Amino acid sequence: MDPLSWTGQIAFLNPIIALALGLLVASVLAWVVVSAVLPENRAINDIGGTMTLASGPRDIAALAVRLTTLGTTVLALAYLVLGLALGTDAGILGAMAQQFWPVWTALVLLFTLSIAFKRRLGLYGKLFDSPIGMIGFALVMFWVFTGFFGAIDLIITHDPLSQLSGLKNKVPGTPLRSPEDGDFLWYLLGGDNLARDVFSRMVKGAWEVVKIAPLATIFAFMVGITLGLPAGYFGGRLDTFLSFLANLILAFPVILLFYLLVTPEIVATGLPQYMAAVLFAFPLIFFGVLINSRYRTQPSKNYLWLAIVLLPLLVAYFSLINEDGSKINFIPQAFDLFDIPGGILVVFVSVVFVNSPTVFRIVRGLTMDIKTRDYVAAAQTRGERPWYIMLWEVLPNARGPLIVDFCLRIGYTTILLGTLGFFGLGLPPESPDWGSTINEGRKLLSIYLHPALPPAMALLSLVLGLNLLADGLREESLKD
Repeated sequence: MDPLSWTGQIAFLNPIIALALGLLVASVLAWVVVSAVLPENRAINDIGGTMTLASGPRDIAALAVRLTTLGTTVLALAYLVLGLALGTDAGILGAMAQQFWPVWTALVLLFTLSIAFKRRLGLYGKLFDSPIGMIGFALVMFWVFTGFFGAIDLIITHDPLSQLSGLKNKVPGTPLRSPEDGDFLWYLLGGDNLARDVFSRMVKGAWEVVKIAPLATIFAFMVGITLGLPAGYFGGRLDTFLSFLANLILAFPVILLFYLLVTPEIVATGLPQYMAAVLFAFPLIFFGVLINSRYRTQPSKNYLWLAIVLLPLLVAYFSLINEDGSKINFIPQAFDLFDIPGGILVVFVSVVFVNSPTVFRIVRGLTMDIKTRDYVAAAQTRGERPWYIMLWEVLPNARGPLIVDFCLRIGYTTILLGTLGFFGLGLPPESPDWGSTINEGRKLLSIYLHPALPPAMALLSLVLGLNLLADGLREESLKD
C-alpha cells in the first residue's frame, strides 16, 4: 500500500495557497509599517458640510490585509470541501477532514442556530457581531467537539495506547504493514517513539483538556467569588485576612507547589484529599447562600430549591472526595457513584488552589467599586441583607469582566495542564494529554518533528481561540 502525501489529488492548490500566504504576510507587514510611520487619516469637510475621511496609504494597506485574508480563507475552505469530498484521494488533509466530519456538522449546526437566534441570546448572541469573537469561538468549539466525539471514538483512527509493529517514529501518511479487517489503513500524523498513532493521541488529548480545564476554572471561580464578595463588601479585618492568604498563595512558586503535591510522601498524608474536601465545598456554600438569600422570605420555595440543588451536589461532593483505601473513606461503596484517579485529583486540586486567589482579587476589586453605586444604596435603603446585595446586586453587574476573565483563565489552565504533563506531574505516564505527548516527542525533536508538533499546534490554537473569544466578549460587553 502506498503512503499518503499531504494533499494528494488537490496538490494543484498548493502553489496558489503559498502565494496567498505570502501576499497575506506581505500585506500585514506593509500595514504595520505604514501604521507606524504615517499619521492617522485626516477628516475633511465636503462642500456640502458633511465630514469624510481622506483615504491614504493606511486605508490601502488595511484593504490589502482584508482582501488577502479573505482569499486565504477561501482557499482553506476549498481544501476542506475537496478533502471532505475526496477523502484519502486528497491525501492526509483529506483523510483528516473526513475523520472530523462530526465536528464540522456540530459546528455548522451551532453557528446556524446561534446566528439565527442571536438577538434572543444576550451577550452570547452579541458575540456573533464580532469577527474576532466568532473566530475565537469557532476555534474553541472545534476542540470541544473534537474532545467529545473523540471520547466516544467517532474521530480516532486507532487506539491511542496501542503499539503497532514497524510504525515507531514513522512519518505522517505511513500505511499499516499488515492491517486487519476494520483497521484504518494509515497513521495519518505518523507514529511516536512507542509506535502509537499521533493523530489519535492528539484527538484523545483534547478530551483530557476539555474535561479538566473548564471544570477546574469553574471551581476556582466558586472559591474566588464566595470569598471575594464579602472581602470587598465588608472590608476591615476580614478583607485584610483573606487578602493576606491570597497574597501568600500567589507568592508561592507554582511548579514547586505541584512538585510537592504529587510526591508520594505528601500524597500518603492525604493532603490533596483534605484540600479537595475544603475546595469542593465552596459550590455547596455558594449555591446554598445564593438560594437562601433570594427566597429567605418564602420558606416553601426556599426549602424546595435548596433540596433540588443541594442534594445532588452533596452526593457529587461526597463521591468526589471519598476514595476507597485512602484517608477519606467514610461512605459505603454502593453510594460512591464515581472515582477520580489520584493523579487527576491532584492536578485538579492544584489548579483550583492556584487560580482561586487571582479570581478572589478580581472579585474583591470589582465589589469595592460596585458597592458604591446608587442601586446598591437603594437596596440597602429598602432593607436588603448583605448577602442578597452581594449575590443579586453586585455579582450580576460584575459579570462582564468575570466572563472575560473566565475565558482567559481557561486558557491559562490549559497552558498549566500542558506544563504539568510536560514535566510528568500528576497525570498517568501513558496519558495522551498534550503536555505529555509534547514531552515525549521533544526527546527526538531534532530528528522527528511530527510527534511533538500536532499536540503543540493543538494547544496553541485552543489558547489562541480562548484569547480571541475573550477579546470578542470584552468588545461586546463594553457596548452595553
